[in-house]
Amino acid sequence: MTTETPARSLIHHPDFRRLWTGDALGQLGAQLTGIALPVLAVDQLAATEWQMGMLNAAETAAFLVIGLPAGAWVDRMRKRRVLIVADLVRAATLAVVVAAAATGHASMTLLIGAGLVISVATVFFDVSHQSYIPGLVGLEHLVEGNSKLQATQSVAAVVAPALGGLLLRIITAPVLIAVNVVTYLVSAFAVGRIRHRETPPHPDTHRPLRVEIAEGLRFVVHEPYLRRIVACTGLSNFGSAIGGAVTVIFVLRTLGLGTAAWGTIVSAAAIGGLLGAVAAAGIARRVGEGRIIPITALVMAPAYALTPLAATSVVPPAVLLIAGGAVFGFGVIVYNVAQVSFRQRVCPPALLGRMNASVRTIVWGTMPIGGLIGGWLGTRLGVVPTLWVAVVVMALASLPVVISPLLGMRDLPGAPVAADAPAATDA
Repeated sequence: MTTETPARSLIHHPDFRRLWTGDALGQLGAQLTGIALPVLAVDQLAATEWQMGMLNAAETAAFLVIGLPAGAWVDRMRKRRVLIVADLVRAATLAVVVAAAATGHASMTLLIGAGLVISVATVFFDVSHQSYIPGLVGLEHLVEGNSKLQATQSVAAVVAPALGGLLLRIITAPVLIAVNVVTYLVSAFAVGRIRHRETPPHPDTHRPLRVEIAEGLRFVVHEPYLRRIVACTGLSNFGSAIGGAVTVIFVLRTLGLGTAAWGTIVSAAAIGGLLGAVAAAGIARRVGEGRIIPITALVMAPAYALTPLAATSVVPPAVLLIAGGAVFGFGVIVYNVAQVSFRQRVCPPALLGRMNASVRTIVWGTMPIGGLIGGWLGTRLGVVPTLWVAVVVMALASLPVVISPLLGMRDLPGAPVAADAPAATDA
C-alpha cells in the first residue's frame, strides 16, 4: 500500500505569490479609486448631481459595454501581459488626475474620462487574473488558487473602504489617488516578476465570439435559482447606483458633514462587511444557505433607507448613516458569500469563466444605467427624493428571491446536506 505525498500549498509557489501580491494590490487600488474620485469631484470641483451620475456610470461602463466579449478576448491573449498593461494604464490615468489636481487643471470632464479608461482596464485585469490560474499553478491547485484569490477580493472589498475612510480623515482626495498610483505600479512590478510564460492558443482553435458568449449566457438564463439570484443582484446594484450618484453630495453638501465624517461612514460600512465575512459561514449553516439569500436581500432596503432618513434631523445624521452603512455592508457580504458559493458549485468547470463573465455583465451592467438615472433624478427631483427612489428599487429587487422556493430551502443544489441541528462552534 502506498501513500501519496500531500501537494505543497501555493504559499510555496513563487509565481503564484507574485500573482497573488499583484492581484491584492490591484483590487485594493480599484476600491480606493472608487472612493477617492467622487470625493475629489464633490469636494474640490463642485460637481453637480448630473455630473456625479456620469462619473458613477463611467466607473462601471466597461462592464456593460465589453464585459461579455472581454472573457473571450483574454482567452486569446497572454494573461500576464494583459495584467501588467491594465495596471500600468490605471496608474498612468490616475497620475494624470493627480497632476491636474496639483496644478489646478482638474475638471469633471477629466475625471469622467479617467473613470472610463480605468473601467476598461479593470475589466481586463479582473478577467485575466481569474483565467490565469489554471495554466500558472496546474489543475491540482486550481481550487486552492481560486479560493485564495476570491478571499483576497473579499478582504480588499472590506478593508479598502475602511482604509480609504481613515486616510480621508488625514489626507486629501488627490493624495489618496496618488497612493492608488503606487499600488498599481507595485502590482505591475509583482506580476512582471512571474517567470511562467504562456503559449496562447493557436488562432485556428478560436471559435466565433458569439458562440462562446452564448454558452455562458444560456447557462445563466436556464438555471432557475441562478436566474432569480442574478435578477435580484442586478436590480439591487441598479438601485445602489441610483443612490450612489448623489450620496457623496448628500453627505458633504446637503448635510454638510465633511470628508472626515464621510470617511467614518465608509469605514462603518466596511466594518459591517468584515463582520459579515466572518459570520457568513456560520449564519448560512444555522439559517440555511438557501433561505439566507432572500433574508439578506430583504435587509438591504431598510438598511439603505437610513441614509435619506438622516435628512430628517430626528436623530443625528451621522448616527443613522453609520448604522445604515454597517447593516447594509453586513447584509451584502453575507448575501454574496452564499450566492457566489452556489454559482461556483452549480456551474460546470468548463463554463465557469463565461458564466462569471455573463453574471458580472448583467449585475454590474445595471450600474452605469443606474448612475445616469440617479444623476438625472438628482437634478430633476433633488438629492433626498433620489435616495428614496433607490430604496424603492432595492425593495423591489428582493422579490425575485423572496417570491421563490429559496425562502423555504435550507440547502441549495450542489451543497452538502446540512444537519438539522446547528453546529456548536464555527469551523
